[in-house]
Amino acid sequence: MARRDPLDGKLVTIVGGSGFLGDHVAQALLRRGARVRIASREPHKAFRLKPLAQLGQLQFTRCDATQADSAAAAVAGSDAVVNLVGTFTGDMTRTITGSAGNVARAAQSAGCAAMVHVSAIGADADSPATYARAKSESERVVLGAFPTATIVRPGILFGEDDNFIQMFAGLIAALPILPVFGPEAQIQPLLVDDAAEAIAAVLADPARHGGKTFEIAGHEPMTMMALHRSIAAAQNRKRTFLPMPDAASALFAALPGTPMNSDQWTLLKHGNRPSGTLPGLEALGIAPRPMGLFLDRWMTRYRRRGRFNAKLAS
Repeated sequence: MARRDPLDGKLVTIVGGSGFLGDHVAQALLRRGARVRIASREPHKAFRLKPLAQLGQLQFTRCDATQADSAAAAVAGSDAVVNLVGTFTGDMTRTITGSAGNVARAAQSAGCAAMVHVSAIGADADSPATYARAKSESERVVLGAFPTATIVRPGILFGEDDNFIQMFAGLIAALPILPVFGPEAQIQPLLVDDAAEAIAAVLADPARHGGKTFEIAGHEPMTMMALHRSIAAAQNRKRTFLPMPDAASALFAALPGTPMNSDQWTLLKHGNRPSGTLPGLEALGIAPRPMGLFLDRWMTRYRRRGRFNAKLAS
């Protein structure tokens, strides 16, 4: 007789669950038989998940987690909570730290058995980046309100539907010459499905993982320049990449309307890799899958003549 999944039938609320990571966390939980509630300012953005759920397995509720009463209403009746609220714009302290505190207090009051707070690699109270300071403070606030919460710090996430690999892929397909910001910056991108499985694994065994902090990252480190070259190779394209000096990168990030702001540049410049002092995916029984397993297939649509391209495109 098959062993029943610990999450089967449990109600897990994903606060901030209508985005990229939330979509994949919801899918991981649904596969385990959990009931999932997506709580978000724009819950309709997660309606695409409906066909993946059984009748009554998926719920949606509007939630502004910066408001304590809204967070409490969203979490009510839950067995476990995942907090994914984050932003690189606006009042990051209010959105990231304020929401985290509200969700943690709501989870504690609701009697939830487990909570996962998703922070970020690079969270640092002394960082010059507001985002990193807000993430660090959010961890402190969460553990103060819900001491057995688990902190998960993922690195840069990639997936077929991301805004990371796909952004660079579109630029590489369109431009023969492309600047590379932070060309020697070390990153360790993590497949979003592996991050989602890690969160589900934590929720499935709160007695073992509660109160711990995990840093989760991908299969192997690479530089930003190596990432660009890998994407170009997967598209079968010859491209010229220009390494940009730090001063020019900082100036670009400070301009309005660019795809990278000053906080993102600061974090990229310092690299995005785990510290090595905290447990990672291996402690959760997960082997991270390398980007190379997926890149050729994902880049097919960016190739000239698509899947019929057998030679190096221009």
